[in-house]
Amino acid sequence: MAIKLFDSELKVMDVLWKEGDKTAKQISDILKEEIGWNMNTTYTVIKKCMAKGAIERSEPNFMCHALIAKEVVQEAEAEELIGKLFDGSPDKLFAALLDNQKLSREQIENLRRMVAELE
Repeated sequence: MAIKLFDSELKVMDVLWKEGDKTAKQISDILKEEIGWNMNTTYTVIKKCMAKGAIERSEPNFMCHALIAKEVVQEAEAEELIGKLFDGSPDKLFAALLDNQKLSREQIENLRRMVAELE
């Protein structure tokens, strides 16, 4: 079963995914600089992530470790988006993403390779 993370929780998780294990204080410092959160806000969101099983905490210093990979969350979020807005149809999502987008030749080739690998 996928864990549903809200935007605020994703901000905390993103720090751990990018930076690796960090103390709660280090996460707080990063998010204060990036988005202006105070320490209490960050600690509250960390606790919510812990309650959901997304983060584990260890001592010393309230060290935080991500228990779920970013790719797992990305997949779950993509499936939810496809189900909610695109009638469960990945090709409708793909078409919407490409509509009115200017893609480079390299991006088009990358997409072709990805589709070819699925066949």
